[in-house]
Amino acid sequence: QLQLVESGGGLVQPGGSLRLSCAASGFTSDYDAIGWVRQAPGKEREGVSVFVTADSSEDYAASVKGRITISRDNAKNTVHLQMNNLQPEDTGVYFCAVDLSGRPIIANMRGEYDYWGQGTQVTVSS
Repeated sequence: QLQLVESGGGLVQPGGSLRLSCAASGFTSDYDAIGWVRQAPGKEREGVSVFVTADSSEDYAASVKGRITISRDNAKNTVHLQMNNLQPEDTGVYFCAVDLSGRPIIANMRGEYDYWGQGTQVTVSS
Protein backbone atom coordinates (compact mmCIF):
# COMPACT_ATOMS: atom_id res chain seq x y z
CA GLN A 1 0.00 0.00 0.00
CA LEU A 2 1.43 3.34 -1.06
CA GLN A 3 1.72 5.68 1.86
CA LEU A 4 3.14 9.14 2.52
CA VAL A 5 3.20 10.28 6.13
CA GLU A 6 4.09 13.86 6.97
CA SER A 7 5.28 15.11 10.33
CA GLY A 8 6.93 18.14 11.88
CA GLY A 9 4.26 20.80 11.50
CA GLY A 10 3.25 23.09 14.32
CA LEU A 11 3.00 26.64 15.59
CA VAL A 12 6.03 28.88 15.27
CA GLN A 13 6.66 32.59 15.68
CA PRO A 14 7.69 34.74 12.71
CA GLY A 15 11.37 34.26 12.04
CA GLY A 16 11.32 30.76 13.46
CA SER A 17 12.11 27.42 11.86
CA LEU A 18 10.44 24.08 11.30
CA ARG A 19 11.59 20.85 9.71
CA LEU A 20 8.93 18.83 7.96
CA SER A 21 9.45 15.16 7.15
CA CYS A 22 7.70 12.83 4.75
CA ALA A 23 8.13 9.06 5.09
CA ALA A 24 7.33 7.16 1.91
CA SER A 25 6.46 3.45 1.95
CA GLY A 26 4.94 0.83 -0.29
CA PHE A 27 6.54 2.02 -3.52
CA THR A 28 7.87 -0.97 -5.51
CA SER A 29 10.13 1.24 -7.59
CA ASP A 30 11.65 4.65 -7.08
CA TYR A 31 9.42 7.60 -7.76
CA ASP A 32 10.28 10.22 -10.34
CA ALA A 33 9.89 13.18 -8.03
CA ILE A 34 8.78 14.00 -4.51
CA GLY A 35 7.75 17.41 -3.35
CA TRP A 36 5.80 19.64 -1.04
CA VAL A 37 2.66 21.57 -1.85
CA ARG A 38 0.94 23.92 0.56
CA GLN A 39 -2.55 25.28 0.82
CA ALA A 40 -3.35 28.40 2.76
CA PRO A 41 -6.90 29.18 3.88
CA GLY A 42 -8.91 30.53 0.99
CA LYS A 43 -6.08 30.10 -1.50
CA GLU A 44 -5.20 27.56 -4.15
CA ARG A 45 -2.57 24.94 -3.61
CA GLU A 46 0.96 26.20 -4.24
CA GLY A 47 3.98 24.10 -5.14
CA VAL A 48 6.70 24.83 -2.56
CA SER A 49 9.58 22.58 -3.53
CA VAL A 50 10.36 19.44 -5.49
CA PHE A 51 13.21 16.90 -5.59
CA VAL A 52 13.74 15.03 -8.86
CA THR A 53 15.13 11.54 -8.32
CA ALA A 54 16.87 11.01 -11.67
CA ASP A 55 19.35 13.87 -11.36
CA SER A 56 18.82 15.02 -7.75
CA SER A 57 17.71 18.39 -9.03
CA GLU A 58 15.59 20.68 -6.89
CA ASP A 59 13.26 23.58 -7.44
CA TYR A 60 11.65 26.10 -5.16
CA ALA A 61 8.82 28.57 -5.36
CA ALA A 62 10.06 32.14 -5.63
CA SER A 63 8.28 32.99 -2.39
CA VAL A 64 10.40 30.53 -0.38
CA LYS A 65 13.72 30.50 -2.24
CA GLY A 66 16.59 31.11 0.11
CA ARG A 67 14.55 30.17 3.16
CA ILE A 68 13.58 26.57 2.48
CA THR A 69 15.69 23.52 1.60
CA ILE A 70 14.50 20.11 0.47
CA SER A 71 16.61 17.03 1.13
CA ARG A 72 16.24 13.28 0.79
CA ASP A 73 17.43 10.54 3.13
CA ASN A 74 17.69 7.53 0.83
CA ALA A 75 18.34 5.04 3.61
CA LYS A 76 15.15 5.99 5.39
CA ASN A 77 13.17 6.81 2.23
CA THR A 78 12.30 10.11 3.82
CA VAL A 79 12.26 13.62 2.45
CA HIS A 80 12.73 16.65 4.64
CA LEU A 81 11.78 20.28 4.19
CA GLN A 82 13.86 22.63 6.33
CA MET A 83 12.04 25.93 6.64
CA ASN A 84 13.79 28.95 8.12
CA ASN A 85 12.75 32.56 8.71
CA LEU A 86 9.11 31.56 8.51
CA GLN A 87 6.57 34.30 7.93
CA PRO A 88 2.80 34.46 8.49
CA GLU A 89 2.25 34.01 4.76
CA ASP A 90 3.86 30.57 5.06
CA THR A 91 0.89 29.40 7.12
CA GLY A 92 -1.02 26.52 5.60
CA VAL A 93 -1.35 22.78 5.31
CA TYR A 94 1.77 21.26 3.80
CA PHE A 95 1.28 18.14 1.72
CA CYS A 96 3.94 15.69 0.63
CA ALA A 97 3.33 14.27 -2.84
CA VAL A 98 4.94 11.85 -5.26
CA ASP A 99 5.12 11.84 -9.05
CA LEU A 100 5.28 8.43 -10.70
CA SER A 101 4.61 9.72 -14.21
CA GLY A 102 7.81 11.58 -15.02
CA ARG A 103 6.18 14.97 -15.35
CA PRO A 104 8.35 18.01 -16.10
CA ILE A 105 9.54 19.77 -12.98
CA ILE A 106 7.40 22.76 -13.89
CA ALA A 107 4.33 20.55 -13.62
CA ASN A 108 5.36 19.37 -10.16
CA MET A 109 5.76 23.00 -9.15
CA ARG A 110 2.16 23.55 -10.29
CA GLY A 111 1.17 20.89 -7.81
CA GLU A 112 0.73 18.00 -10.27
CA TYR A 113 1.45 14.66 -8.58
CA ASP A 114 0.05 11.13 -8.44
CA TYR A 115 -0.06 10.38 -4.70
CA TRP A 116 -0.56 12.64 -1.73
CA GLY A 117 -0.08 12.50 2.00
CA GLN A 118 -2.66 13.74 4.48
CA GLY A 119 -0.85 16.99 5.18
CA THR A 120 0.61 18.68 8.23
CA GLN A 121 -0.44 22.08 9.55
CA VAL A 122 2.09 24.90 9.75
CA THR A 123 1.03 28.04 11.55
CA VAL A 124 3.27 31.09 11.74
CA SER A 125 1.94 33.58 14.22
CA SER A 126 3.08 35.72 17.11
